[in-house]
Amino acid sequence: MTPPVFLAEAGQLDRDRVVLAGPEGRHAAAVRRITPGETLHLVDGAGTRARCTVTETGRDTVVCRVEERGTDPEPRPRITVVQALPKGDRGELAVEVMTEAGVDAIVPWAAERCVTRWRGDRAAKALAKWRSTAREAAKQARRSRVPEVTGPAATRDVADLLAGAACGVVLHEGTGDRLAELPLPGPGDPDAPPPGIVVVVGPEGGFTDAELAAFSAAGAARVLLGPTVLRTSTAGVAALAVLQARCGRW
Repeated sequence: MTPPVFLAEAGQLDRDRVVLAGPEGRHAAAVRRITPGETLHLVDGAGTRARCTVTETGRDTVVCRVEERGTDPEPRPRITVVQALPKGDRGELAVEVMTEAGVDAIVPWAAERCVTRWRGDRAAKALAKWRSTAREAAKQARRSRVPEVTGPAATRDVADLLAGAACGVVLHEGTGDRLAELPLPGPGDPDAPPPGIVVVVGPEGGFTDAELAAFSAAGAARVLLGPTVLRTSTAGVAALAVLQARCGRW
């Protein structure tokens, strides 16, 4: 089994001795019950990974000796999923499974037909929850990079993102064009700079005509995943799996 992963603070991985404290140290010492002599990986969330040996443990601290460090290559092409705000806790579910599947960025989108609305304090709390979910899921998946979760986007922001992408797609059941057959940029494609591939997942109530028109004007293709209709919280991870395999990232 691969070693567990914990997030280190900025700059800590430059040292040969790292003291993991705070929530991460508490989780390692009290929940995971890490003991001296064990191997773990410390990451900074931006690609740096250090293989460490635990030398000491306390009630809520773990002291590590760095044995080896390096930077994991950034996956290419970059894949961003624009996620319409789902109802209840399905937003966190979508973030969790997409992070585990390797998404690079997630954009919360306030689509016109979204039942959920992020306003005022609720917006800040919901965004913090999505970002916390991404961090925890990245650790579980042994990732050295935590996906970016941006602030909430309006439809015009999503259209701008699609216009700048090497490949922009909108998941829609009303088309015969399949994502599995769409031409895509590969990992070494020089024409696929960030944001690379952008996938838009609509809300439970579907897209409005105005939203579809804006995305088509931005150059996005409407594509079908398959013969079944998925929930908004699971469509993104299904599309991501197809893209990961087709682009050579998996």
